[in-house]
Order: sequence, then C-alpha cells, then structure tokens
Amino acid sequence: MDKDVFTDRDLGQIKEYGITIDEAHRQLDLFKMPTPFLKLAGPCIVGDGIMVFDPEKKTSLIEIYGTRGSGHNCVKFVPASGAASRMFKVLLRYLNQEKEITEDAVSMEVSAGDGDAKQLLDFMEGLKKFAFFRELKSVLSDKGFNVNALLEKGHFRDILRFLLTDDGLDYANLPKGLLKFHEYPEGSRTAFEEHLVEAASYVANDVGRCPLHLTVSQEHLNGFDSSFKAVRPTYEEKYGVAYDISFSMQAKSTDTLAVKLDNTPFRQEDGRLLFRPGGHGALLKNLNNIDGDTIFIKNIDNVVPDHLKPETFRWKKIMGGYLISIRNQIRGYMKRLASGDADHQLLAEATTFLEEKLLLSIPEFIKNASPEAKRTYLMERLDRPVRVCGMVKNAGEPGGGPFWVEDETGERSLQIVETAQIDLDSKEQRDILDASTHFNPVDLVCGVRDWQGRPFNLSRFVDPKAVVISQKSKDGKDLKALEHPGLWNGSMARWITLFVEVPGVTFNPVKTVNDLLRKEHQPG
Repeated sequence: MDKDVFTDRDLGQIKEYGITIDEAHRQLDLFKMPTPFLKLAGPCIVGDGIMVFDPEKKTSLIEIYGTRGSGHNCVKFVPASGAASRMFKVLLRYLNQEKEITEDAVSMEVSAGDGDAKQLLDFMEGLKKFAFFRELKSVLSDKGFNVNALLEKGHFRDILRFLLTDDGLDYANLPKGLLKFHEYPEGSRTAFEEHLVEAASYVANDVGRCPLHLTVSQEHLNGFDSSFKAVRPTYEEKYGVAYDISFSMQAKSTDTLAVKLDNTPFRQEDGRLLFRPGGHGALLKNLNNIDGDTIFIKNIDNVVPDHLKPETFRWKKIMGGYLISIRNQIRGYMKRLASGDADHQLLAEATTFLEEKLLLSIPEFIKNASPEAKRTYLMERLDRPVRVCGMVKNAGEPGGGPFWVEDETGERSLQIVETAQIDLDSKEQRDILDASTHFNPVDLVCGVRDWQGRPFNLSRFVDPKAVVISQKSKDGKDLKALEHPGLWNGSMARWITLFVEVPGVTFNPVKTVNDLLRKEHQPG
C-alpha cells in the first residue's frame, strides 16, 4: 500500500472530515479489489425463507404487540434526507430548455414515442389532482397568472417555473418529506405529516408517548422543525399522543473518497480530494444512536392516505408482534444457556430453535462438538440484533430482494441483496435473480437490545466488504464512487434476519411526481 499517495494538504482535509488515515487507505484498497459480488445460493420464496402467517397467527401476533407494555420503547425511524429533485427529473429537463413548452409541441413528441413527453403531458392533465395544486394556483395568482388559462392555452413553462423554482413553491429544491402528498377536506398533508399520523397509530405506547426519529440534511433541518411545530398541536390533539421527535444528520465522517478510473484519488479543480456521501449505509451510525427497544424503519415516500392506512397499521403490529415473540424466545434461551446448565435437552432445544425458527444453519463440526463448545456457539449466534423484514411479491418495482446467500465457508444466510451486488455476467447468478418472487419494500422492524436489555453496538454486525462501487462523473470527468454497505444490506448482514410476506397495499412509493396520481395516493 502506497502510504505517500496523500499530500500534507490531503491529510488535513481527511482530518477535517473526521476520517482516520487508515480508513482513507482502506477505502482506496476497496477500489482495487475485485468487485465484491455476493454469492447467491437461491431465491427466498414462500416456504423457503419467506414466512406466511395464517389468520389465527396474525391475530395472536397483534395481541402480543398490543400487550408489550409502556416500558417497551418503540421508535419510528425514517430516512428523510432524500432530495425531491429526482421526482421532478423530467419536468426539470423541460424547464431547463430555452424554447417554449407548449401542449402542441409536447403532444407531437408523445406521438413520436417520447416517454418523457408522455410523463409531462400526464402531469399537466392530472395537475388539479395533486395535493399541492391549491398552493400552486395561489402562488400563480399572486404573480398575476391564472392556472386555468395557462392550461387551456397549453402554456406549460410558467406552471413548471412556479412549481419547481424559488419563484414559487421551489419543490425541486425541497426534500421529499416536505412536499404535499395527499389531499383531505381539511387541507393537504406532506409525507412528513403522514409519518406523524402513522406513528400515532402503532408506535405510541399506552401513555401516549410517540417517539419518531428522522435523518435529514443540514440544509433542511429548519424546514422540518418548523413544519413539525406548525402541525404538532393539531395531530397531538387529534390522536391523543405526545410526540417525542428527534432529527439527525448523516455524519460527515461517513463520506467516502472518490477515485479516478485508475484507482488514484480524484482531485477537484483546486487540487482538493473529492468526498461523496456514502449512501444509506452511512445511516447505521444514526440508527445506532437511537434509544429504543424496537425500531420500525420505513422510507419517507412510502405513505398512503387515511382510507388505506388500516391495513398498513395492522401489518406493522403483526411484524412487531412477531419480532417481540422471537426476541422473547431468544432471551429465554440465552438466560438458560448463560446459567451454565447446558444439558443435552437444552442444547437440542436451542439447536432446533436456531434451525427451524431462525433458519440458521449449524455446521456439522458444532453438532459433533462438546456440550460446552455447543453452548458457546449457540450463545454467539443468538446474541445478535434481530430484524423482521416485510417482503412484497414482485410487481416490476426496482430495488433489492430476499435471497439465500452463501459465504466463503459455505454457510448460508438470509440477506437483502441489491442488483449491484450480483454478478450479472454469471448465468447461474442471473438465473437465481430471475427466479426471485419477492422484493424489498424497506419495511423493517428491528430489535436492537441484547438479552439483558443492553443496546447492541450495531457496527459489530456489518459485512465491511459488502460495499457498492459505481461509476459517476464530476465536471465532465469520469470517477468511481464508493458506498458503504447498505443500511438493510451489508450493514445488517450479520443480524438475525426473518422474512415475512406482506401485502402489496403496504408499499406505495413515490419515485416520480406522477406516482402521486396513482389511485393509492388519491382521496378515497
């Protein structure tokens, strides 16, 4: 390893980011390694890695969750730092063109098969159905424009300008969480507000305390804080809760070095190193700092109007009840194993529990080992964070999915795997990917305390090699970027993982603004 690759100026910059020199060299070495693909052993399907609960079991799990007690601290964790600009990618492309944007011209592009033009036309045709329409209409009116007249004439530029830029609502520069998503008779709600409503229904304890944590970008912290202060009295009174809300930012120390295509550090015009955000895996630090027993994780844009919420709430309680049930069993075995009284029956019981309930494979050499060696092994495997992950049947949505993964020792485990982690040049691996039946909607319930009630240090359970390297560009120059092991991928690789099939109605993401026109996001 070339220790002289960094100049004195570089070392000072690295220190500014709170990154150690050893970590900087480790990141450079990761770029030089072969692509760290995972080895898929097979897709997780119903009956082989994915559980389906019968009606009686669902009722039982809801009851377990409902009787958890006020001493059991549940928290809702929402990654909310994502910018909304990607939602408006097509609209921004048209706005940034110098020529006029007219309905006639866009319609001609649609006739020629232009998909972007079709998205723009669909947006304009559905404009009055968006929850932000009333605000947009008002700001246009204040500036001397009539939205109905603009639509009738087919003049689109001013509509886009006052929606997307700081001439009006500035939606392209806001985070998703602060955009109006849903319309109600009493007014519209942002995605952030919908998460407040959700939290009141399944996170609040029996005395009404309702903890909610959001990761936000520094530039939008004040916006979230102001929004919360404005709506807090309304929702606390309506739902009979007291919100305990907190925000955190992605730590600067989780940014990663970028390199040129020859794996040497990428330098900006002024000669300084280029650091880039380290992906959602960087949020493991934020998650690790949360004080809670059970943590629900859900993306900011996966919310629905009130008339569709009951099924979502029901499944949150089913998954929460299942996590509590499994964790209680783990704690029971840990207490008995820790007492030192590891008789044959206890070891056999715990082994069966690991294999049949937790779907963990036990090596043959452990099965034939001494009672003390078995006890040590079982305790090590049980003393880990637990996550219950909802999985939805494939419906063409992008994203990772549930797979059996085999490590270098031949041991198999349940993992959420992104396509970027799969060697698509391998026919065997591609066939396994093509045979998958479910995908990951980012619907997790996490148990982050050990059998004695102490918080786990979550960094202990990361697969550090499960990084993602991608090709990007900066100022027209190609570069390679590094992302930390994903929050629900490599960052949780060594957790106890359980997959549960959940209905598609619980997954309604908003990736483009036109997704808000889907019936799931319209008033009931």
